[in-house]
Amino acid sequence: MKRLFLLMLVVGWAIFSYAHGDNNYENRNMLSGLKAGDKAAVLMVHFGTTHDDTRQLTIEALNQKVRELYPQLEIREAYTSRIIIRILTNRGVKKDTPLDALLRLRGEGYTHVLIQSSNIIDGVEMESLRRDVESVAGFFKEVRVGTPLLYSVDDAQQVTEILGNYLMKPENKADKRHHYILVGHGTYTPDTSIYSQLDYMFRAAGKANIHVSTIEGYPTFDTTVAELKAAKAKRVTLFPFMFVAGDHAKNDIAGEWKEKLEAAGFQVDVLLEGLGQIPEIQDIFVEHLRFCIEHRAIGIMEKKAAYAAGKEKD
Repeated sequence: MKRLFLLMLVVGWAIFSYAHGDNNYENRNMLSGLKAGDKAAVLMVHFGTTHDDTRQLTIEALNQKVRELYPQLEIREAYTSRIIIRILTNRGVKKDTPLDALLRLRGEGYTHVLIQSSNIIDGVEMESLRRDVESVAGFFKEVRVGTPLLYSVDDAQQVTEILGNYLMKPENKADKRHHYILVGHGTYTPDTSIYSQLDYMFRAAGKANIHVSTIEGYPTFDTTVAELKAAKAKRVTLFPFMFVAGDHAKNDIAGEWKEKLEAAGFQVDVLLEGLGQIPEIQDIFVEHLRFCIEHRAIGIMEKKAAYAAGKEKD
């Protein structure tokens, strides 16, 4: 029985590794390669929130899960939002930026750092994080950055299944005129297309009454309302497609969006929870961290050099 479990675990990891891109990573466990004098740490990076209630249920919950899984490693935290950092500082709560946290780790003698963010998409926040890492990477023997919640097609499929089951309770499945809107932040870059991908995936999975929309991207409020009217929806439940249920969730979604939908004739409920409260969503981030520990990303210039040397196939 034990051998069967181990075999299933290995097969599962292999499938997940392939989902990240078979040719973009190589198997190389950072921790097993540590030498005498080396020190490794995990830096958990979050956009952050000023709301204590959702912080405990999301950010702190994920940080604690990582601490329990990797008790041998130093676990640190950083926030990327300078506005949130400033507000918390005025309250007497100190939060480092990723750059500050990395420099602090270097000053304390850490040689290897694994970074895992709670970002939802691979957008501008991830770009900023990677630039911070590039600016100090030379101070460490190795720094690796894990992927956000939605990085691969497999990630998106897992999320649609998790949220479909989370929202569509057995008692709600019979009500065909009850629809759900997952409201993400959105972005002005092409990365906003991931929200349309998820919206399509819900329909492909037979859950046409689950919609994905955004505050600052696409799909928009208006396109989603058009879908609701075409489907003759009567009742709508709004759910933040965000890691925390902070300002956007409480003000934009539970406030403005709810009011506008009610004015359009819909009965509206709000499920004011962050994605980070869902254990299965937390587990995806943890799995991305595990993958980051066990695999080294191959940079595009490294791949091109291999192509030029004839070491890789076209």
